[in-house]
Amino acid sequence: MNLIATATATISFISINTGLYQNAGANMVQQIAYSVAHANEYFNRISTINKPIVFEVSVGTNYFFEIAKLRALRLLFNLIAKEYNHNLDCHLLVSPTKRNKTIYDYNVNMLRTTTECMSAILGGADAIANLPYDALYHKDNEFGDRIARNQLLILKHESYFDKVNNPADGSYYIESLTHQLAEKALNFIQGY
Repeated sequence: MNLIATATATISFISINTGLYQNAGANMVQQIAYSVAHANEYFNRISTINKPIVFEVSVGTNYFFEIAKLRALRLLFNLIAKEYNHNLDCHLLVSPTKRNKTIYDYNVNMLRTTTECMSAILGGADAIANLPYDALYHKDNEFGDRIARNQLLILKHESYFDKVNNPADGSYYIESLTHQLAEKALNFIQGY
């Protein structure tokens, strides 16, 4: 790992796929805890990390909790990174989960992916990769990809989510959920 880190000093090569935990059925506390523990292991193994660590996160339909999950993940990452004198923030690449998509009522998938992308935006995602509504039962096709892009464009241009820096900031409910999830995940990591 140290050889790779020195050879690729100009690119971010560390990525943690937390979507594996979401799609396997882990609860939110477990997802956050495993992801942060994974990052901690990288900090322990690699002497110098000069680029942001990328977290590939999947979000589900539990709207406010998913917002809080992303915020808690970033909060705990920054807490742990500070202990290793790592000053860079993490990069959250978020996509909708595959776990709740249906093949029988595929139009519902459009609604689910839209709300999941809204959770990602409000939770502070750095980038979003939307999932086409028919991704589970069709090969990639132009129409499904176009709908997925248009969902994000509608959220950007008609809901103006790109105009507000941190839209969930100051919301008591989301702040409370964020701190509860972060505290439970930290206790989970510590073994309490």
